[in-house]
Amino acid sequence: MTQVTTPVDRPAADGARLVRREASATPERAAVRRRRRRVIEIALGFGAPILLFVLWQIAATSGAVNPLFFPAPTKVWAAALELIKSGELFKHLWVSLTRVLIGCAMGVVTGVAAGVALGASRWVRATLEPLLSALYTVPKLAVFPLLLLIFGLTDTALNVAIGMTVFFFMWVSTMTAFLAVSPGHREVAQSFNAGPWPTFRHVMFPAALPQMFIGLRMSISVAVLMMVGVEFTQANQGIGYLIWYSWTLFQAPRMYVGIVAVALMGLLLSNIVKWISLLVLPWARVEIEGGDRNLL
Repeated sequence: MTQVTTPVDRPAADGARLVRREASATPERAAVRRRRRRVIEIALGFGAPILLFVLWQIAATSGAVNPLFFPAPTKVWAAALELIKSGELFKHLWVSLTRVLIGCAMGVVTGVAAGVALGASRWVRATLEPLLSALYTVPKLAVFPLLLLIFGLTDTALNVAIGMTVFFFMWVSTMTAFLAVSPGHREVAQSFNAGPWPTFRHVMFPAALPQMFIGLRMSISVAVLMMVGVEFTQANQGIGYLIWYSWTLFQAPRMYVGIVAVALMGLLLSNIVKWISLLVLPWARVEIEGGDRNLL
């Protein structure tokens, strides 16, 4: 007699297969899969720029691109070695890094304070949010000449310009993080009769920290971009100055050294913030890293 599988039997069979599959997924196998996936991710991360440089080298040496505008990576590497031996590259890097860190410190402190105030108080948000939203759309390089008039031709104007850029990013991310805190968190604090300060310290602030760190990563990347922009305009030292000065003298290899140095600086600073956030907020690892599921 032929056995007929009814629709009622199919969910049970699927459930049994699911149980067997979950039972076979031991912690050891899961750890092996995670390590294998991590190795593949690292290989892809390093492989993409290596492939780009190889194709760039082939194109430059074969004449597919103009070597005056796109010098071979070997020539860029030779220019980098000259800048390193002379100490010029590290001098520009230190000046630019100092400006980024000072500007970020100014912008983070003021931006977090403004974000907390607007996120915690409806009346403060109604008063200041329209003004800050209007100022947010103004390009900060457009305000830079005003800063030069106020502070003169000093590093203070450059630091304030970077700090203004970071301020708006941190203000938006901090305010959004506080507004996104689940009402259930507040209800738990109210059930324990917690006052405003304990609620802020033990509930609101920890819940908003993951999004604040994500905003900090974005802010420090934008600070590097702003640093290059202001050094193009008014500076006699720094990576932005090195790029601009090399362009004026038509020294393409030195210009590319500056571009690569800026990219590495932004990558390093962003990863430092990410590592700190993972140490400080281990419970928000998935949220900070952007999830652990493949969307494709």
